[in-house]
Amino acid sequence: MSNLDTTDPVEKKYLFPSLFALGLQHVLVMYAGAVAVPLIVGSALHLPKDQIAMLVSADLFCCGIVTIIQALGFGRHVGIRLPIMMGISFTAVPSIIATGSNPDLGMPGVIGAVIASGVFTVIAAPFFGRWVRFFPPVVTGTVMLVIGLSLMRVGVNWAAGGQPMIRGPEGMIPNPAYGAPFALSVAAIVLLSILLLTRVLKGFLSNLAVLMGIGIGFAIAIASGKVDFHGVADAGWVRIVHPLAFGWPVFEFWSILSLCAVMTVMMIESTGQFLAVGDMAGRKITQAELTRGLRTDGVGNIIGGLLNTFTYTTYAQNVGLLQITGVLSRYVVAAGGVILILLGSLPKVAFVSASIPSYVVGGAAIVMFGMVSATGVKILAKVDFVANRRNLYIVAVSVGLAMVPVVADNIFAQLPAAVGKFLHSGVLVGTFAAALLNILFNGVPAKEREDSELQNGAPAADLA
Repeated sequence: MSNLDTTDPVEKKYLFPSLFALGLQHVLVMYAGAVAVPLIVGSALHLPKDQIAMLVSADLFCCGIVTIIQALGFGRHVGIRLPIMMGISFTAVPSIIATGSNPDLGMPGVIGAVIASGVFTVIAAPFFGRWVRFFPPVVTGTVMLVIGLSLMRVGVNWAAGGQPMIRGPEGMIPNPAYGAPFALSVAAIVLLSILLLTRVLKGFLSNLAVLMGIGIGFAIAIASGKVDFHGVADAGWVRIVHPLAFGWPVFEFWSILSLCAVMTVMMIESTGQFLAVGDMAGRKITQAELTRGLRTDGVGNIIGGLLNTFTYTTYAQNVGLLQITGVLSRYVVAAGGVILILLGSLPKVAFVSASIPSYVVGGAAIVMFGMVSATGVKILAKVDFVANRRNLYIVAVSVGLAMVPVVADNIFAQLPAAVGKFLHSGVLVGTFAAALLNILFNGVPAKEREDSELQNGAPAADLA
């Protein structure tokens, strides 16, 4: 049987036109988030425009490389070989800006910290891989539910046209464009288009509903004169990403420690998403596979640092896209990686793609992030809440604690900085709460039971 006809959704291959279209859909779903980080960091560090443009190109280029490594694998020890789209992480932005703002460190200090945190992640991955038994369906489902709910604020802000507060001459001021009727209308049209196209279209075309919805929204924005193509004409046709463009890295202990802490958070988040994708594909994620996937995060940091960019992790919105389309082929995601490499090498094309307004992507993001939460609900459907009512407490308390920093931004502002950073991440709080509550109520799962649990989706308590 050829891979075009295989029953394994992860190994299914597509002909080039379909492969390109499905890969492009993944790129457009994650593009806004991917380019936002270098733009935010570049602006915060007051880098010149040409260096910010270089950061964007390097970011896209590295996103593609790391995605291909994760999806197709590299050797025996790197790459989980699942449809995982890798992108630059928002989680590390505060640490990166803090390091880059230090006049004694600057961008060389940032690059040094990124590379060192990548080495730390590669070394730590096998130890984190052993944690898989602490993530039964009641924990994995809760984590995915929390990730989707936490990200919804990002999607809503995109749909509203940006952040509610922006930096003015005298500090932060309300964004006058936030919630503009036009932005909300286009976001709503994109959302409705995706839903109607999903309902009406059949077969392969229904898998492209998100791509078509974004295209419809982009066309409306262009026709209304709301799209700024400034910079496209001045951009070169080809950009070569030069390693260590900011000079030799500077390795400073505290900045490295800060990013290593961030990578610990990101490995915990990635673990939940790897297990969720495995659940979608009907696969048991082994300790070795989880280690390979987490190790790729570290390899991504090393590559990113050498090529002048930042930290990499699994993109949750693309996990949501997998759930919507049902297309779980790792070759589709790898095709998206190739497209990202081309975008990073072709500045004019990247400028056009970057011109898609945030509210257009926001309409699709509401679906994507909602699907991440729905994936969590789907996993939780396998959990026995009748015979083991204590599982209800695991979900209820974990979700409740995770939503605290989401609904009340400044609730931990008066706590020590280190404690505040930990509690400010709803995903981190929810993950720790779910894992610890599962141990409290269901006991420490034995390794032998972990294998059966991941295979059958049964909670640990039922196997005792």
